[in-house]
Amino acid sequence: GMGLAVVHGIVKNHNGVISVESEPGKGAAFSILLPAIAEKPEIETGITDELSMGDETLLFVDDEKSIVDLFGHILERLGYRVITKTNPVEALDAFRSNPDHFHAVITDMTMPQMTGAQLAQKLMEIRKDIPVIICTGYSSMIDEERAHSAGIAGYVMKPVSMREMAGIIRKVLDRGGRGRERLKQFHQGGNDGSLSNQHPGNPFDDFGFDSDHVAS
Repeated sequence: GMGLAVVHGIVKNHNGVISVESEPGKGAAFSILLPAIAEKPEIETGITDELSMGDETLLFVDDEKSIVDLFGHILERLGYRVITKTNPVEALDAFRSNPDHFHAVITDMTMPQMTGAQLAQKLMEIRKDIPVIICTGYSSMIDEERAHSAGIAGYVMKPVSMREMAGIIRKVLDRGGRGRERLKQFHQGGNDGSLSNQHPGNPFDDFGFDSDHVAS
């Protein structure tokens, strides 16, 4: 299934509530209540825009292998070169070994050993201009406003459609035109080492994270 965090996010976004009743040895029953709709909504029809595509290199991180396999395939169909990881520590190691190889990182929020926000912090300490997109179900730890204030380039709620994911990736990569030009310079041998600077301060302090105690 989608997981309780994703279901919670969907229900909450529709102004609904979830209740649960549980008895040891008998199981649990979940009830979902959604607001009634007075009128049948009209379905908009029209010409569908083409999917946003690209040829950049992306690092995709999620602890669920099925999601990694699915989005790895989707992103490759969109033209991207994709490195996938199911472990955030392994993802961090892969990025640390060659930080200028990646144009952007897409990561889940809730993962063992390290959250997506903690991973983003570590990545930006290695290379401060790396665009990171958080892709998450419902989470009390982070929302779009806090993600933006922490320097995270994009935030999207699960479940996410192929079109939505394609759009936010393209938007993040094209923002200011810095990503494509930066990697172009690197692959042409123009990297003088000045592109990977220490991130000034710690924009993740608001989350209460201590980077010294995160597995790395």
